[in-house]
Amino acid sequence: MATDGGSARNFASAKPPKWGMIRFFVTMKGSALSRRASNAILSAWETTLRCRGDAPAVLGEGGGVLRSFREIEEEAVQWGDRLAHLGTLQAGEIAAFQTGNSPEFFAILLALFRRELVPLPLGRHLSPAERQAAMEAVGASVLIAYDEERAFFIELLPPAGRLPAWPSPRPDFLKLTSGTTAAPRAIRFRAEQLLEDALQIEETMGITPADLSYGVIPIGHSYGFSHLVTPLLCRGTPLVLSEDRMPRAILNGLACSGATVFPSMPLFFDKLADLGGEVLLPKLRLCLSAGAPLPVAVAERFTKRFGLKIHSFYGSSECGGIAYDRSGSSAQPDRDGFVGEAMSRTNLTPQPDGRIVVTGAAVGDGYWPTVPGREDEALSHGCFTPGDLIEARPEGYYLAGRVNDIINIAGRKLNPREVEARLFCYPGLREIVVFGVPSRLRHEEAIACVVGEVDEAALLEFARSVLSLWQVPKAIWRVPRIPVCERGKISRRALARQYVAMQG
Repeated sequence: MATDGGSARNFASAKPPKWGMIRFFVTMKGSALSRRASNAILSAWETTLRCRGDAPAVLGEGGGVLRSFREIEEEAVQWGDRLAHLGTLQAGEIAAFQTGNSPEFFAILLALFRRELVPLPLGRHLSPAERQAAMEAVGASVLIAYDEERAFFIELLPPAGRLPAWPSPRPDFLKLTSGTTAAPRAIRFRAEQLLEDALQIEETMGITPADLSYGVIPIGHSYGFSHLVTPLLCRGTPLVLSEDRMPRAILNGLACSGATVFPSMPLFFDKLADLGGEVLLPKLRLCLSAGAPLPVAVAERFTKRFGLKIHSFYGSSECGGIAYDRSGSSAQPDRDGFVGEAMSRTNLTPQPDGRIVVTGAAVGDGYWPTVPGREDEALSHGCFTPGDLIEARPEGYYLAGRVNDIINIAGRKLNPREVEARLFCYPGLREIVVFGVPSRLRHEEAIACVVGEVDEAALLEFARSVLSLWQVPKAIWRVPRIPVCERGKISRRALARQYVAMQG
């Protein structure tokens, strides 16, 4: 799974990937290309291939070409031939694939579309047990992945030949999400909805095939898929592909490759701003931050270090892009959580409870598996209601927390971000996350997880001076760093579970 190289790689003349196992060699049922014309991504890919055939499509961190557009197509044909030998699979069955940020991702996706299978990309961070749980939850029939030696394998998952009882319309693609629970489930999309999201990103952000995106965020997740995969396949926008997430490697890769667009997360921008040295990024013109709210302090430090504004982007797996900071000024908003205005092809309708309803052609069709007799109120009939609390101001939208993050303290509702904002000015405090834990007498209590050289008793005394007594955290929990997931997000639920387990 190479992610760098100094010269073009001709996949047609190279040896095929090493295969760990191929099972059940029988002809696949149905016509492989019968839905090709109706798949919007495949149709767009044919145009991209005609216009961009021999141009570089996927590059390594050092600028070497890993795949041209034509080589992706040749590789996709080879994958299609291998998939054709799998037995008993029917159009509409689910094909999970776990490739990480590998150049093979694009060819595998095209081949699965052409075989009329429903692709389900899985993040490389998933352990074998987590991967198995996700595949069982959605009813996947086949898995494409790497073994320990980085060799590809295709494996049919028993029982073979499982055709899901899809609601109409049948999906072309699934995105894995945990939703509001820890249980894995997927979101159903048609190809035209994925294409629509790519078009609105291009239109809203001004990204064109003349750009070169730097892909260190996982391309199997919604953020990376929408900003890196579909723009390459549908619009011909090339990218640099990397799995090296060390800050120095990212900075050097941005400089060596000449990337112009950098979709990333607050965690990476924070680390890059701390790096010493005089590495310059003269070609980088657009920095995007998503996955978690961008702290103003991080944005200001990054701008001071590199002279580049970070544009906040707000989206969700269920609907793609929602809002974006279009402003050209390097000045940052006066408080955290700013995400700009609605995307160009998206409509946002504020609700009385502080949330918004998102409508647009990129909104997914629903969750999978479905619950018989019940529609999910969050995602149905072309509308999606995120769990985020949104504050609308003249300059745009701000994220103000999540509905399920609200802490119920003896019947009073506490937004943890209010506490975080009040306490963050305490000297020596570098990070703070407030979450709720069960309480026998008050339903829940607030706990403050903090990073910094602070005295717990003194911080609690300060809290009593700036908060109402019922809002004051029950305890201060000091940690060396606040853990985040692969996408840079902080989970208050995970912190609460860890804290409760520590208390016995």
